[in-house]
Amino acid sequence: MKQVLIIGGGAAGLMAAVSAAQHGAKVTILEKMKGIGRKILITGKGRCNLTNSCDISELVKNMPGNGSFLYSAFHAFSNLDSIEFFNQAGLPTKVERGGRVFPVSDQAKDVIKAFARQLAKLDVAVKLGQPVKKLIVENGRAVGAATMDAEYRADAIIVTTGGASYPGTGSSGDGYRLAEAIGHTIIPLKPSLVPLEVEEEWITELQGLSLKNVTATIICDGKKVADEFGELLFTHYGLSGPIILSLSKKVAELFVTTPGKEVTIEINLKPALSMEILDKRLQRDFTKFAKKQLKNSLHELLPSKLIPVVIDLSFIDADKFVHQITKEERSRLLNVLQHLTFTISQTRPVTDAIVTAGGVSTKEIDARTMESKVVNALFFAGEVIDIDGYTGGFNLQAAFSTGYVAGKYAAT
Repeated sequence: MKQVLIIGGGAAGLMAAVSAAQHGAKVTILEKMKGIGRKILITGKGRCNLTNSCDISELVKNMPGNGSFLYSAFHAFSNLDSIEFFNQAGLPTKVERGGRVFPVSDQAKDVIKAFARQLAKLDVAVKLGQPVKKLIVENGRAVGAATMDAEYRADAIIVTTGGASYPGTGSSGDGYRLAEAIGHTIIPLKPSLVPLEVEEEWITELQGLSLKNVTATIICDGKKVADEFGELLFTHYGLSGPIILSLSKKVAELFVTTPGKEVTIEINLKPALSMEILDKRLQRDFTKFAKKQLKNSLHELLPSKLIPVVIDLSFIDADKFVHQITKEERSRLLNVLQHLTFTISQTRPVTDAIVTAGGVSTKEIDARTMESKVVNALFFAGEVIDIDGYTGGFNLQAAFSTGYVAGKYAAT
């Protein structure tokens, strides 16, 4: 019976353990934290967005970081396989807006329990509080790993240590150091799926406000770069929420490729309406509330927190009566409604990112088996590899697919 050692008990590591054991191996997981799946617990706002129900070509498209590398893995263990796996493990799932798949219970902890049941059934050994200090390589082959107080030998090693985001969950970049020490190339780390910081200090007035059905557009040096439609959240430092996270990888790239160029983000608060239709809507409201002050006349159009900000940016006296508003002032108001603009100062640090871009170079990993091309019997899976995707369950599916493949080939 082959001995397989897995370093890291997150999403990729847990699936790799199940896969290797199902393919006949004796499996041991080394996890540095006091429990498995710590990062899983915080995904999807504690609900755990397991995967996405789209087809495989869409899975690849939603992995802008080396998605084509995952084509083989997605075919070997697809999103449908993930759903089937969890259903069989006693975790029924449901599909929500955008194809996002969640546990019916809406509890991420139930995902951990499902994995724990499978590990127990397959007799997988889990060693907690065991941070790995180095990989042991002899004659070009991975033969084990060393912790502070023990050495573990195996026929194959799978590194599933995650990225460098949310280090409090255990993913603090250990795998990059381990891989680099034995000759692997590490693509520089960048935050992917990360909130944005802005220069405008008045954004603190909007802290906690969430907006749905808006469009955010990234502009660099006067040119439109990318846009997203959906939900965003204002924070004390800037912007977050699904559409901001999806745009953040592009912003991080712009700061590297166009240093010194101004990067702004424009929010269209009413993207479903053309300027003409929005103007008619505004005129209708102005007729309705003609005898009210402007600050008391926009509540049917905007959330209350946003009203004083929009009026201020339009350079209109908030106490002015609506029937006194000029056409020029109304025009300025319309412009702010469709072009609420912020200057991006930086992305939040990689430790605040949901996903890390960069990692072990995909050029040094066999896409079919996840085995290293540098060291025999060494495999990689999950976020430690230079792969990253958008929100919507794509990153977890990449972890499950690569984990399954690595486990299978490490065992066989």
